[in-house]
This record gives sequence, C-alpha cells and structure tokens, in this order.
Amino acid sequence: MVGVAVGTMALVIVLSVFNGLEEMIRSFYGTFDPDLKVEAVKGKFFEVNEPFLEQIKNTEGVEVVTEVIEDNALVRYKDAQQVVKLKGVSPNYTQQQHIDKAIINGEFKLEEKDINYAVIGIGIRYTLGVAMGSDFYTLQVYYPKKGKIRGTTDPSKLTNRKLIKPSGVFNIERAYDDFMFVPLDFAQELCETGNKRTSLEIKVKNEANILEVKDLLSTLLGSNFKVQTRDEQHASILRAIKIEKLFVFIILSFILGIVSFNTFFSLSMLAIEKKKDISVLYSMGADHKTIRRIFLFEGALISFTGAFLGLILGLLVCWLQQTFGLISMGMQTGVVDAYPVKMQALDFLYTSISIIVITFLASYRPAHIATKTEINTYL
Repeated sequence: MVGVAVGTMALVIVLSVFNGLEEMIRSFYGTFDPDLKVEAVKGKFFEVNEPFLEQIKNTEGVEVVTEVIEDNALVRYKDAQQVVKLKGVSPNYTQQQHIDKAIINGEFKLEEKDINYAVIGIGIRYTLGVAMGSDFYTLQVYYPKKGKIRGTTDPSKLTNRKLIKPSGVFNIERAYDDFMFVPLDFAQELCETGNKRTSLEIKVKNEANILEVKDLLSTLLGSNFKVQTRDEQHASILRAIKIEKLFVFIILSFILGIVSFNTFFSLSMLAIEKKKDISVLYSMGADHKTIRRIFLFEGALISFTGAFLGLILGLLVCWLQQTFGLISMGMQTGVVDAYPVKMQALDFLYTSISIIVITFLASYRPAHIATKTEINTYL
C-alpha cells in the first residue's frame, strides 16, 4: 500500500508541475504576444495599404490591428553596444497588450510631443548600462542601408543611424530580454521599409472565438499569409512540454508497475499459504469464479487503498505548493519564485485508470493459481 501510495503521489505531483510550467509559459506569452499574428508565408516583409488593413479591421471578431516592423539592429550607448531585436509598433499597441504590467522602471511610452522613446528589455539595460531618466545620453540605433553601396568603407555610409531616448524597462522572461520597442515611424525610417511590415498583431474581441476569427482571416488573406494563434506562435516549446509530460507519465506508470510486483508476489504467497482454506471453500460450494474474485478483490483492496492515499497526498502537496510556494525554482528572475503547479482532473483520472490496469494485471495470475488447488489434497 505504501509503495503504491508513494508512486501515485509522485505521478500526480509531477504531472501537476508540468501543467504549471505550461500555464506559466502561456502567461509569459500572453503578456507579450497577440491573440493572432499575421505573417507572410514567404519572405520577411509584405506590403500593406489602407484598403488591406480596413478589410482585416472589418472582419467579424477583430478588435485591434497593430502594424509591426521587427528586425535585428545594433544599439550603442556610451561605449557599449549590443545587437537587439527592434520592434516598431503602431500607437494602438498598448490597447491589445498587457506589457505595461511588466514595466519595472519608467513607463511604456513611445511618443510624446513629437519626441520618440524606446522601451527596452532588462537584458539591454544591464548589457549597455542604460541610465533611466538621463538627458545626457541617448540610444544610438544602427541598421544596414538598403541596396548596394560601392566605393566606400566608411561605416557611417553603410548604415542608417537614429537617436532615441529610453522611457522604460520591462522584464518578462529571458527570451524577451533583448527586445526594444520603438514607434512604427521610427522603425520605418530606420529600416527604409516604406509600406512594408513584418507582421500584423490582432486582438480578438472578448466575446469572439479566436479559432473562428482565425479561419475568417485565413480565408480573407489567402495562401500567401499565415495566421497563427498564441499557442501556434510557440508550438515547438509547448509540444516539447507535452511530449516530456507524456514520457514522464509512462516512466512513472512503469515504476508503479514495478511496485505492483510486491502485490503480485504477496498474492502468490497468499494463494500457496491458503490452499487448505481454498479447499474448504470449494467443499462448501464455492466455484472457480468465486475463488478468483476473492484474490482479485484482495489485490484491488491493496492497490486502491494505496492509490487513494496517494491521490489525497498528491492533492495536499500540490495545494500547499500553490498556496504557500514551499519549493523554490532557485532562479533570481523576480518573475517566478516557486515552482508553478496546476492540478487537472484528467491527470487524476489517467492516474486512476493506469492503477486499475496495473492492479488487474498484477492480481490476475495469483488468482488463477489459487483456482488450481486440489480439494482431495487437503480433505
């Protein structure tokens, strides 16, 4: 019983931790990524115009459409420099995102009184040593000029250069530490993109179904564009978590199967020790089905009691972790301290089903052996 209880408890806890990690990743993406993202199937940039944008805005379920120019750029500050992911967004970006909640210094401000501002990731601030609120130094942003440039080796003639002031610092997750938000016009002039954009980020109305809106947009835009939900934008990492969770479930179920050998050997020894009692039952009118049912019930009693205790203990440990955060992740990020845990009814159901199957397999053979007892041997 103790072995089954510990194995069941471990299975419930580990599956709940994987659920928590998946939910944590989704919460990070929910702060940064849109409900739907439109990108070109081929190439990085695609042309946009007012009729094209109006078609998307008028699609049922669409609330906000943000134009985005995203590319790598070099940023210098004093004597330090770093390659960053420059993300130019239109002014309505704040209407569909919750990134203002991730601001740890300053504010999310991109334009004010015809002055451009940048919001930088915490990694950029640490690497460049950016001093917030200082008017003496600005961020210098460099981007390669378009077309072929011949007859010069002067770096200033090979790149576009623009200056911008930092207004805020955000901290979401390490993958976003090197992002830098700037106004769309700033990125458009720096990268010389004209009417070209790298993506359109779309916020869906609260009452609308995201998948239905995605289908409408896919039909509208045709095969030259791909429309992705938030999960599809990060399908690889979410798929990796699900696969890892599946293999952990299989491995821990296998361990439960090994634990069930204790039940198998105990019932086998019981069948040998109780041959005389089995003969008495036969003489009193019991048949093979009755004897088999007794041993199957014995195995079920052992395993189900252990499983029930394991489920309760697993539930208790997960609740304590959710409520008090007993186990820390040991990361000094300031974003997540304790291991995330999320309990799901399906995990408890699958665990129970696996225990039922394992119990039946462990108890069937001893029950079959018990029915082979000869009555005349002991009577």
